Amino acid sequence: MFENLSDKLDRAFKVLKGQGTITEINVAETMKEIRKALLDADVNYKTAKAFTDEVRQKALGENVLTSISPGQLLTKIMNDELTALMGGSTAELNFPATPTVILIAGLNGAGKTTFSGKLANFLKTQKNKKPLLVADDIYRPAAITQLQVLGEQVGIPVYANLESKDPVAIALEGIAQAKQNGNNVVIIDTAGRLAIDEAMMQEIERVKAAVNPHEILFVVDAMTGQDAVNTAKTFNERLNFTGAVLTKLDGDTRGGAALSIRSVVNKPIKFIGTGEKMEALDVFHPDRMASRILGMGDVVSLVERAQQQFDEKQAAELQKKIRKNKFDFNDFYSQIQQIKKMGNMKDLMGMIPGVGKMMKDVEIGDDAFKNIEAIINSMTPYEKSNPDSINPSRRNRIAKGSGTELAEVNRLIKQFEDMRKIMKQVSNPAAMANMMRRMPKM
Repeated sequence: MFENLSDKLDRAFKVLKGQGTITEINVAETMKEIRKALLDADVNYKTAKAFTDEVRQKALGENVLTSISPGQLLTKIMNDELTALMGGSTAELNFPATPTVILIAGLNGAGKTTFSGKLANFLKTQKNKKPLLVADDIYRPAAITQLQVLGEQVGIPVYANLESKDPVAIALEGIAQAKQNGNNVVIIDTAGRLAIDEAMMQEIERVKAAVNPHEILFVVDAMTGQDAVNTAKTFNERLNFTGAVLTKLDGDTRGGAALSIRSVVNKPIKFIGTGEKMEALDVFHPDRMASRILGMGDVVSLVERAQQQFDEKQAAELQKKIRKNKFDFNDFYSQIQQIKKMGNMKDLMGMIPGVGKMMKDVEIGDDAFKNIEAIINSMTPYEKSNPDSINPSRRNRIAKGSGTELAEVNRLIKQFEDMRKIMKQVSNPAAMANMMRRMPKM
């Protein structure tokens, strides 16, 4: 996410590294590089210019303390200004009525239907809501089927009327069904449309007028850069939407839409899509995104993702097993599945301060755990529950069964044993204290 922009900003900051003071000359040189980095990321020109002018003015107005360098000071100013540029604070959804009606709009191929499914899943699992999805795209042949499949995946009902060709009537029927069945949120997935298609724009205006939605979310493909911002401007003039959604941020996005949309349209970004999985949806936090762009990580979001997969009862049972040194390959496999549900591995690594930069040229696919899973799945139930029983002959059989080398099996078992020892020590306060006492004094 935003790797190219992060790299270019990092190079821009190097102008000030080693400088003892901030001067008009070195700040001007740095601002030139920052403006170039923003324009390369397809940020709106007026936005990029206004942003660098503001940073320049603040940088020249600051005195550099003896404890920080000019580069560190500029990073702090940049972080504050990037946060402000992207909205300053987190914009949450509003739920003023029952049912709350959310209208989804955007261009063809922006990912509206997938986002509708993700949003329904988010509201159900994170906000304790009871949503209903309404299939209101009467043009794309697979749209209704796609929404029904997504609804089935996440256990959320979908209203569809295959006989009707009237999106206004379908939307109203969906709301009526929600009231009848006790659904407190209605998500209406509309057809994709071009802003220049007057008939289609008038149609969605009629849907809006009929259902009077409490939220209108404009879904935009983050990979379209500045074009997305121009489209958002036109849609906003017609619909006055309440927030934007950036999809496909896990792709090769340059970041222009995320950095420009708030300043051009003056509407907040409410959600970002970070993958294909139904869980790959995050609330947009401007301050956290600014930190990530500047290579400072995002530990808070990482912890939140972990908490979403956290099962209190399972964790308590696991802790008991660790204390008794009973942690086995079944538990290990279960932990891997929880990590996988947290999202793309490279994206997760990017949330750890400093690690994102180190991993920029390393490809980490979704199959990062493939060999480990194959090795564990090639063990018998007895071996999984009794790791100490895996002798050399069993290791040979596991290697053949998993299609891996014996050395890889040996390495995994050694790492597992080391991890089990450390986990037991950490879970035992007395052993931990004893280990700390044995550590050399600094």
